[in-house]
Amino acid sequence: MSVNKLNVTPMMRQYLDIKDENPDCVIFFRMGDFYEMFFEDAVTVSRELEITLTGRDCGLSERAPMCGVPFHAADNYVARLVEKGFKVAICEQLEDPSTTKGLVKRGVVRIVTPGTILEGSTIQEGKNNYITSLVRTEDHYGLSLCDVTTGEWLVTEVSIDQGDHKLMDELAKFAPVECLLDHRVYTDTKLPTHLKDRFNALVEEIPDHVLDYDLCEKLLLNHFHILGLDGIGLSNHPACVLACSSLLNYLKETQKNELSHLGQITFYNVNEFMLLDSATRRNLELTETLREKKRKGSLLHVLDHTQTAMGARYLRKCVEQPLIHQEAINARLSATEELKESLFLRDDIKASLSAIYDMERLVGRIAYGTCNAKDLIALKESLRVLPELHGHLETTTSHALRAMYNSFDDLSDLFERIDVSIIDEPPISLREGGLIKGGYNQEIDELRDVKTHGTNWLRDVETKEKEQTGIKNLKIKYNKVFGYFLEVTQSYNHLVPDYFIRKQTLSNCERYITEELKTIEEKILGADEKLQALEYKLFTEIRDFIAEHMDRLLRMSRLVAELDMLTSLAIAAEVNGYVKPLIDESDTLNIVGGRHPVVEKIIGQHQFIANDVYLNETDHQINLITGPNMAGKSTFMRQTALIVLMAQMGSFVPAESAHIGVVDRIFTRVGASDDLASGQSTFMVEMMEVSNILHHATKKSLLILDEIGRGTSTIDGLSIAWAIIEHIANHNKLGAKTLFATHYHELTELEKTIPSLRNYCVQVKEMGETIIFLHKIVPGSVDHSYGIQVAHLAGLPKEVLDRAHAIMAEIEGESSRDLRAVVETSSKAVEEHKLQTEQNTVPASAHVEASQASLTAEPISLAQTVSPSGQVSLLEPAQATPPAQMSLLGGSDLHVEIIDALEDADLMNMTPFEAMQLLFELKNQLNGKGSKKKKSRR
Repeated sequence: MSVNKLNVTPMMRQYLDIKDENPDCVIFFRMGDFYEMFFEDAVTVSRELEITLTGRDCGLSERAPMCGVPFHAADNYVARLVEKGFKVAICEQLEDPSTTKGLVKRGVVRIVTPGTILEGSTIQEGKNNYITSLVRTEDHYGLSLCDVTTGEWLVTEVSIDQGDHKLMDELAKFAPVECLLDHRVYTDTKLPTHLKDRFNALVEEIPDHVLDYDLCEKLLLNHFHILGLDGIGLSNHPACVLACSSLLNYLKETQKNELSHLGQITFYNVNEFMLLDSATRRNLELTETLREKKRKGSLLHVLDHTQTAMGARYLRKCVEQPLIHQEAINARLSATEELKESLFLRDDIKASLSAIYDMERLVGRIAYGTCNAKDLIALKESLRVLPELHGHLETTTSHALRAMYNSFDDLSDLFERIDVSIIDEPPISLREGGLIKGGYNQEIDELRDVKTHGTNWLRDVETKEKEQTGIKNLKIKYNKVFGYFLEVTQSYNHLVPDYFIRKQTLSNCERYITEELKTIEEKILGADEKLQALEYKLFTEIRDFIAEHMDRLLRMSRLVAELDMLTSLAIAAEVNGYVKPLIDESDTLNIVGGRHPVVEKIIGQHQFIANDVYLNETDHQINLITGPNMAGKSTFMRQTALIVLMAQMGSFVPAESAHIGVVDRIFTRVGASDDLASGQSTFMVEMMEVSNILHHATKKSLLILDEIGRGTSTIDGLSIAWAIIEHIANHNKLGAKTLFATHYHELTELEKTIPSLRNYCVQVKEMGETIIFLHKIVPGSVDHSYGIQVAHLAGLPKEVLDRAHAIMAEIEGESSRDLRAVVETSSKAVEEHKLQTEQNTVPASAHVEASQASLTAEPISLAQTVSPSGQVSLLEPAQATPPAQMSLLGGSDLHVEIIDALEDADLMNMTPFEAMQLLFELKNQLNGKGSKKKKSRR
C-alpha cells in the first residue's frame, strides 16, 4: 500500500502496520462499536458489500477512503466477503479504551478464510466444510483434510504411480473449499486449475520453510503432547506428516488459538472404501443432480431422514464412501434391520434425536472461543436427551447398536454445570450481563441486589433527609457529570445541615452530596459495570470447563451421528419398501425386481417397471443391452449401480431380493458433453473416461457403459465398442462384470464368440407407426433402433418422417450384403488367431485370409459412406474399388507390406487405441497416403 506512514496519524500508522503484516487480507479494524476498513480495503468492501464509502482524516492532504460495519453484525459481513473469495483479518482492541491512555493496542485475533469460517451461508448443516493440505514426496502424495467446524481431521496418502486421476477422485469425495499445495504441486501440475474450476476452491502455496521434516514432526508432537509419531499412526508415512503439519501450521497462524478440538488425526487407506471416480459420482447423481446441481433428485435426498445435522453429514459420507469389507457392511445392515423391524424403538430414537442440536459445530465454537451463552444452552438441551437415548439402546441386540450402548457417555456432569450456571434464555451479547443464574455466585447476587434495590435506597434517603432537615422540596437527582446529588432551592438554604457537602451552585438552587449518598452512588454506578465484567468472567470459566472435555463431546457427537444415519436408513427402507440384500464375497450379482430409488419416487413405485439383472464372472460377465432411446436402458443400468452402492453402504435396497458379491469399484460411462474449457470434444471426453476405466477396473469391479463409440463415425464407433467388449471379456486383461448398452446391433453377434456375453433388450410394442416402451429388460436382441418412431413421438413434422421412411427403404433395398457376415468372419479370424498364438504358430496365410475376408471384391466398403439423408451407412454398396485396393488384391508389393505389418502386429496385447492406429495407417497406405516403409509393432 503506497502510503507514507511518516505523515499519517498514529492510529492510521497502526492500521498500516497491521495491513503490511497481512497484505492478502481485508482488515476489519476495531474502532469502538464498529469495524472499519481504510484505503484499498474500504474501496473493495464498499463495492463488494454495497455499503457507503466515506472518508476519514488520516494526516494526509486527502481523507482516507473509509467504510465500516457494526461489530455486533460483523459475522454476516465477514461471511459474505469470504464467500466472494476474500480472506478477512479480524483486528481487535486488545486493551480497554476506558482505562488506557493514548493509542489503544490492537492486533489480529483471527483470519477468516473459506476453510476456517465458522458461520455464514457457506456452512451447510448437512455438509462438511473441508480445508486440505497436499504435499508430494518422491513416491507419494500426502493428503490431509480438516473441518474446523466439527473437529474432524483426516489424512491419507496416494501413490504417485496411481496418478493424478486417483488424487482427484479422492478429493472429489470431500470437495474442499480451500487447498494448500506445496511448491512442486502448485507450479508443476494442473491441480490448482482443477481445484479452482471443479470445487471453486481458494488455492494457496505452502511456503518451503514450513515443510522442513524435523520442524513438522516437532509441531505434531507438541500439539498432541506425545513422544513419537507412532502415537498418531504416522511414523511410516512421511508424506502424511508433512501434509498434517503444514495444515496445522496454517490453522494456528490464521486462527491464533490452540485448536484444542483438533485432538485426533484419523489415518485412512484410500482402498478401505469402494472406489468411485468423479465421473461416476456425477453420473449416478449421488449427492446432487447432474444438470441443476440440486440435492433434490439425488440418492442422498431419497435416503435422508436424519434428525440432526451431524447425522446428515455422516449419511453423506456413507453415500460418498461405500464399504468394501463384508463384515462391516453386514454389521450396518443388521443394525438397519433391527431399527426397521422395531417400530417403537425407531420412533423413540427418532423423537430423541430431533431434540439434539449440532453438537459437533457447537463444540467447534466452544474450542474457538466464539460461542455465546445461547450456544451453551443449545448444548445443554442436547445433553439433556442423552440419558433417554442411552435407555432406548438398552434392549438392542445387533452388534453395532450394542457397541453404541456399551460405549455411551451421557455427559451428565457437563449438563449439570451448564444447567446450574447459565440462565435458560440468555442474551446474544456476552458483555451486557444477564448470563448467570441466581444462586450460582454470591457476588453476582449481591451486585444484582444493589442494582435492583438501588432505586428504593435512594427513595429512602430522600424521605429520611426531608424529615430530618425539614426541607420539604428536597430531591435526589442524577446527571452524568456529577452522578447522584441532593437539590435544595435557595429559599431553604438556611435549613441545610452541616453534613451536606456542596457540589454545585445554580441561580435558583444548590446541589449537595452526603457520605451516605456517595456510598450508595458507588454501589449503584459500580454494580452494573462490575456485574457485566463478572458475568463474562464466569461465562468464560464455564466455557473453558466444557472445552476441557472436548474429546468426550466429539466422541458422543459421532456416536449420535452414526445412530441417526442408521435410523435414517431404516426409515427409508420402511417408507420405500426396500429389502435387506445378501452380501458375500462371491462373484454373483443377482437382483430380482430391481427399481431405481430416485425415479420411482418421482413417478410412484406402482408405476415403475422393475427389472432383474444377473451377472457373474463366468457365463454372465457382460450383459449387452440393445433397444431404442427413451426405452429405459440408462435407468436400468444406473439403478443396478445404485442398488450395489446402497447395499455396500449398509442400506436396504429397492428390489424384491438382491444377492451381491462385494464390488471394489463402480465405473460408469453414461454420457458426456464437450469440455469447452480445455478444448476437448464429446468423443475425446468419452475416450478419456473409458481409458480410465480400462486401466483401473478389476475383476471385482462393476462397469456401466452406455453407448460407447457414439461420438464418432459409425465404423469407428462400432470398431471401438467391439474392441472394448473383447478387452473386458478377456479374463487375462480385465474380466469385470459389465452392463453394456449399445445401438450397434451388429455387436449382438458377439454372443456367438464370447461365452461370457449375454444379449438383452428392452421390450417394445409396435402399433403401426407408434411404439410403446414397456421398460422391461428381457433376454434377446433387437435389429433396429426405432429411431423414426422415436422421432414421431418427439413431434417431428410428418413430411420429415415420411421422407425418413423413404430413405430408409432405399438404403435397405440397395444393401446387398448384411454386415453381420463381416462380423462373423472377423470374429472367426480373431478366434483362429488366438488359437494360433497359443500354439506359437502364426502362418502368414491366416493373416492373408483375414485380410481378404475384409477386402473381397463383393460390393461393400467398410469405409464410411454417407446416405443422401446425411446418416452414416454401414450397408451402402461401394461405387468402385480404389486402385490401391485392386493392387492389394492382385498381390503387389503393397500387398506384401500390409501382410508383413499384420504379421508383426501383436493383436492380443494391443490397446484399442493402438489397434485403431494400425488400421488407420494401413488404410492410408491403401489410399496412397501412407508411408511405404515397413513398420514394426509390438
